[in-house]
Amino acid sequence: MLSVAATLAFTSASVAQTSHSFRSKVSTASAALQKKATAPTRAAKPAAQKTATAPRSRAPVNRTVTPQSLRGSRYGGFAPAPAAPEEPPPALDLTSPRSLSLLNVNSSETITITYWSDGAYHRDALDKLNQFLRDSKNADQTEMDPLVFDVLWHTMQQAGFGGTVEVLSAFRSAETNAWLASVSRGVARDSQHINGNALDVRFPGVPVFKMRQAARSLNMGGVGFYPRSGFIHLDTGPVRYW
Repeated sequence: MLSVAATLAFTSASVAQTSHSFRSKVSTASAALQKKATAPTRAAKPAAQKTATAPRSRAPVNRTVTPQSLRGSRYGGFAPAPAAPEEPPPALDLTSPRSLSLLNVNSSETITITYWSDGAYHRDALDKLNQFLRDSKNADQTEMDPLVFDVLWHTMQQAGFGGTVEVLSAFRSAETNAWLASVSRGVARDSQHINGNALDVRFPGVPVFKMRQAARSLNMGGVGFYPRSGFIHLDTGPVRYW
């Protein structure tokens, strides 16, 4: 009996100790869980503040890459203006014969020729213009885009100019253009001049601002503006301005 009592007493003490230990562990685990549950709340505030303030530490980014800006980097580094015309295109004379009087500034040659009439281009006239507007360095020539002559002719009409146009640059071979691009930042490496559809021109006596406005009003291609040198660039590429 005494042994049984002792055993029961020892068992009760063990159970009590185990129960106390279990309650202690539960209490400790509960405290840990509560601490863990509250920890994200306290950490979330700095994270939210960091997210809110992060953009302020960055420089504003307003650069939007567009086809126009990419073209601008090619065409002499000038960002072109929007292609949309400022005013509705003017009424064009589509019936009168189209004649040009040109002075090639590089060769000092002149030509006066009617290249279009009765609704058609004249092959012999176009051949003469191809030769007249040849590469100024190696005398190479190409088939000039006849539409560039139309752009020039209509620009003259809008500017009210009927004199001799000074041509500073027309067709350029790839070699000549590469050389020019290496010595001048204003020359595009993939210039429209290589394609035979561009002209750099001056209208003697006509302000270059008026020339630009006349060309841009047509909305017929690219118009480059070079007021310091007193000329404009005309081409039949995408409509853009710089």
